[in-house]
Amino acid sequence: MTSTARTIDDFRAEVRQWCRTRIPADWRQAQTGVSEREFVDFQQSWFQTLRGAGFAVPHWPKEYGGGMSTAEQVVLYQELAAHDAPRLVLAFVSIHHAAATLLAAGTDEQRRRHLPAILDGEIWCQGFSEPGAGSDLAALATTARRDGDGYVVSGQKLWASGARHADWCLLLARTDPDAPARHGISYFLLDMRAPGVEVRPIRQATGESHFCEIFLDEVVIPADRLVGAENEGWQVAQRTLGAERGMTMLELAERLGNNGFRRLVESCPLDDPLVADRLAELEIELTGLRALCADVAAAEDQPGPADASIVKLFYSELLQRMTDFGTEIAGLATHTELRKPLSSGWESGAWMLDFLGSWEWTIPGGASEIQRTIIGERGLGLPREPRGKR
Repeated sequence: MTSTARTIDDFRAEVRQWCRTRIPADWRQAQTGVSEREFVDFQQSWFQTLRGAGFAVPHWPKEYGGGMSTAEQVVLYQELAAHDAPRLVLAFVSIHHAAATLLAAGTDEQRRRHLPAILDGEIWCQGFSEPGAGSDLAALATTARRDGDGYVVSGQKLWASGARHADWCLLLARTDPDAPARHGISYFLLDMRAPGVEVRPIRQATGESHFCEIFLDEVVIPADRLVGAENEGWQVAQRTLGAERGMTMLELAERLGNNGFRRLVESCPLDDPLVADRLAELEIELTGLRALCADVAAAEDQPGPADASIVKLFYSELLQRMTDFGTEIAGLATHTELRKPLSSGWESGAWMLDFLGSWEWTIPGGASEIQRTIIGERGLGLPREPRGKR
């Protein structure tokens, strides 16, 4: 056995022991049906617990509190999933999207201001999608006009996850209305407490209000909160969207393959040969998904041009098929379940709610049709689909 293998084995043993002693055994029961305030308090507390162990932001540079190797990160997420740790729902955008954007394109001052604050619990949301600009993000209509030492922003954002609790927002707005669509967009850091910002929660079919609308009425954003150059926000946004590649998807895949599949098996009549065959098919797909995510994570420094789309498409549609099957097997009883633990992912075992929630992944962030187009054009080199001027 090599020294490297021993080191990774020792780290796995360390994480495994930590999980056994620090993950609250009853968190799923305790987080079912709680108020929004209790959910936020629990999420913040759990984040600080992970931070204390050095497990909250393993993908960040060492100087900011991270520094784990790719192999160590894989082990960490595998063990957290295997031990059914609560998911960092509230901090997800902060530690992945916001951090990736600031590290890649932010100024030194922006990094000094926000990265330590995120570790202390600063919450971020993402203001990209609009009523007329979902998968076609380049069609966004929110405007930002330069006025002295700042920008005045007006418009509407939609499907902003966690915006009702957010302190800051990653915001895209059009600064040059005459430029081709992708070339007239700028990227801003928006203080959610600024005058003119209004957040309206959207009640979902699951009964939750995770998604929100954000209305911006002549909101002033100081010029030093511009990320990257003016009118080059599209390029910066690709850094943000790229944060969903690699480790974030590996964590979700591990959770689906561990607790999610275990709960599905426990709810199934295993003596039914048709059910057994379906479970075998899903297990094969889950094994493939987990292997694919591990390969993408290992190649994080040199990703393929369509890797992020391949992983998102595979995960989202498998999640939907799996929760659909769970709903079918559970029968009418699952239609009466109205609550699930808010700190879980989409594998809570409340199958109808999980199935409804699975649509979060096949539509937002680029619908499955968009992902297939990216895979065909960028991954397979097929002729580009005719488009309008972009």
